[in-house]
Amino acid sequence: MLSQRSLLAGTALVALCLAGTTTTASAQSGPSPSAPESSMLEALQRDLGLSEQQAVTRLANEERAARADSSLSSSLGEAYAGSWLNGDASRLTVATTDAAQSEAIKAQGALPVVVPRTLAQLNAAKDRLDQVADQAKTGAALWYVDVTTNSVVIKAADQAAGEALAAAAGVDAGTVRVEVSGERPQPFMNIIGGAAYYIGSSRCSIGFSVTRGSTPGFVTAGHCGRAGSRTTNPTGTFQGSSFPGNDYAWVATPGHTPQPWVRGSGGANVIVRGSTQAVVGASICRSGSTTGWRCGVIQQHNASVTYPQGTVGGLTRTTVCAQPGDSGGSFISGSQAQGVTSGGSGNCTTGGTTYHQPVNEILSVYGLTLRVG
Repeated sequence: MLSQRSLLAGTALVALCLAGTTTTASAQSGPSPSAPESSMLEALQRDLGLSEQQAVTRLANEERAARADSSLSSSLGEAYAGSWLNGDASRLTVATTDAAQSEAIKAQGALPVVVPRTLAQLNAAKDRLDQVADQAKTGAALWYVDVTTNSVVIKAADQAAGEALAAAAGVDAGTVRVEVSGERPQPFMNIIGGAAYYIGSSRCSIGFSVTRGSTPGFVTAGHCGRAGSRTTNPTGTFQGSSFPGNDYAWVATPGHTPQPWVRGSGGANVIVRGSTQAVVGASICRSGSTTGWRCGVIQQHNASVTYPQGTVGGLTRTTVCAQPGDSGGSFISGSQAQGVTSGGSGNCTTGGTTYHQPVNEILSVYGLTLRVG
């Protein structure tokens, strides 16, 4: 039973020149970045070791990068192979398999890296890993598309376990990179009382406020409850839930008022203004009922993680810490909703890795509308 588990619940390099650096006219075009919330700035300073001005600059850079990436991912078509920010978010690298697209990328304020595999090819290889039988996944903790190396990475207890998974999936050896790792992700959920919402004696965290037609509710992690499960504080009912395979759910809460807010540092509210996916390397913050407001950076999109209950795919991997009870909580980058907390490893004392299920998939699957300010 849920209440008996501990869950939470050659190559040319290119850069997008952003705030604080020399910028091209193209990079500066478009609307000005929105003013960041003070709680977001405070948490970035604390968790990423930034000054206030560095945090402001980083968020402005990331907002511009998201717009550039959205445009390029569409215009480059099948040759698009992903993008990522450097360590301080001052440079956006864009990958393509077609060297002839370099000038088009530069026109957006970016410079290309030419790679052998498209993002679609990497995602297809990763999908084949997802589809192999569970016994072939023994010893493989997680796998994900790593656009920075143009490969699919398998993290496993040993080299043989990673290679066995790749062989079972029939994935070309040149596409896969095995990394030996002691990481063992677990879903985060604590069986104790506390803030947020409850399923019987279990506790999880609200993700984002949504509506379906005129019905208010919120999205959260699928491992927190099954369809039909009742919640308290707020009172509601799980309308849909998927776990494992996915880790998302939505809860209808008639009589309650959905607000476009995420609880930030010190209890201040961060306004949600949309759900544009942030790029790899962007800063991201998480709000949960156990550890509150924590920040880090996005490491990879489209990761598959093997929990004791089964494999969950399509997750985003981050350096944000989390602990039991934070499950289902909000991941937000700037003012853009990113996803709901699934699980991870480590904790907020020694540091950890946490995964979230992208919110746009949840909205699409259940026909929900995100509440925005």
